[in-house]
Amino acid sequence: MKNGLASAILASILCGIIGTIIVEKKLVSMSGGIAHTSYGGIGLGFLLGIEPLISGIGFALAAAFGISAIQRRTTAGADTLIGMFWAVGMGLGVVFIAMTPGYPPDMTTYLFGDILTVSSGFVTLMTAWTTFTLMFTAALYPYLKAYLFDEEYSEILGVQTRLLEYLLYGMIALSIVFLIKVVGIVLAIAMLTIPPATAKIFSYELLRIMIYSVLIGSITSIGGMLISYVYNIPSGATIILLSIMVYGLVFPVKKYFQRQRV
Repeated sequence: MKNGLASAILASILCGIIGTIIVEKKLVSMSGGIAHTSYGGIGLGFLLGIEPLISGIGFALAAAFGISAIQRRTTAGADTLIGMFWAVGMGLGVVFIAMTPGYPPDMTTYLFGDILTVSSGFVTLMTAWTTFTLMFTAALYPYLKAYLFDEEYSEILGVQTRLLEYLLYGMIALSIVFLIKVVGIVLAIAMLTIPPATAKIFSYELLRIMIYSVLIGSITSIGGMLISYVYNIPSGATIILLSIMVYGLVFPVKKYFQRQRV
C-alpha cells in the first residue's frame, strides 16, 4: 500500500505535466497509439525473457519518433499513422505472447494496471524520472510555452522546434510506459487527459493548469486507491472512474457560477 500511494502521487505529477502538454498540443490520439504500440514490446519482453517494460520502452520510443518523422516527410495524416502503429503494436504483442514457451503470461496487469503490485525498485525509478521531468520542464518552460501555443512563431524566433518536438515525444513515450505499470495500457490515456481537462475548467494559464492537474490527479488517485482497497475492486479502473466523476461534477458547477456572475 505504501508503494502504491507513492507511485500514485508520482503518476499524478507526471500526468499533470506531460498530460497538460498532450492536451494543449492535441496529442491525445498519438498518446493512445504509443500506449498500444508498447504492447508489442511487452510481448517481446516475455518472449525473450527480459523485463517487459524495458522492451516496451523501445517500442514506445520507436512509435513516437516514427510517427513524428513519417508525418514530416509524407502527406499521410497523423490519425492514419497512429492507427497503423496502434494495430501493428497490438498485433505483434499477441503474436509474441503466443510464441512464448510454457504457460502464457497474465497480461491483465499491463492492460488494466495494478498499482498495489508496484515494487520499491519501480518507485525509485519512477521518482528519478519524475524529478527529471520537473527539471526539464522548469528549465525549458518559456520555449515549451511558445512551442505549444505558436510553433511557427517559435521557429521564427530561432527555437529548434524539431529537436524540442523529439524531446517531448520521447518524454511522452517514457511517461506512458511508467503509467502502464500503474494503471495499464487501456487506462493510461485517461490518466493523462482527465486531470488536465478538469484543470482547464479553472484556468487557461499553462503553469496553473499543470499545478491544478497535479493536485486533482493526486486527490483522485489516492481517493481511488482507498475506495478500491475498501471495496476490493481494481485500483486503476477506480482511479479513472473517480477522475471522470470529478470532471462531471466540476464542469456544471463552474458553468453555474459563471452564469450567476453574469
